Amino acid sequence: MSSFFQRLMVLVVMFGIMISAAAPALAQGLPGPGGPSPGGTITDEQLGISYGAATGLANTDVRVSTARIIRVIISLLGVVALVIIIIAGLTWMTAGGNEEKVSEAKKWLGAGVIGLAIILMAYSIATFVIGSLVDATTQGYYNFR
Repeated sequence: MSSFFQRLMVLVVMFGIMISAAAPALAQGLPGPGGPSPGGTITDEQLGISYGAATGLANTDVRVSTARIIRVIISLLGVVALVIIIIAGLTWMTAGGNEEKVSEAKKWLGAGVIGLAIILMAYSIATFVIGSLVDATTQGYYNFR
């Protein structure tokens, strides 16, 4: 193995150790007037979300807005991947036996399928991470989906 890859592996292992050794945050709830609300739920006032109403802005949590933006972007990328797959199929169907066009269509089809698989994995990871973040920080107060 070359020295570059050895150094890279050492850096990856050191980074992993640093992340795993980090102490978890033991939050007790959001402070507010009188502490957390009864039943352990967090109110809009404690999150500071209601402050946007005075300025004419939306009363939506930033995490929820971010999740919605990510969902829209990933959805558009999924549409693009499906269009690539459809174009590859049409190119293959209209190739008329031309091996050059068929091989080009196969490349496009493979790229479209791989892209779609990556997009689906990114969507599932983003949904899980943001859902866990919202649930952990707001005690399930918001439904970002």
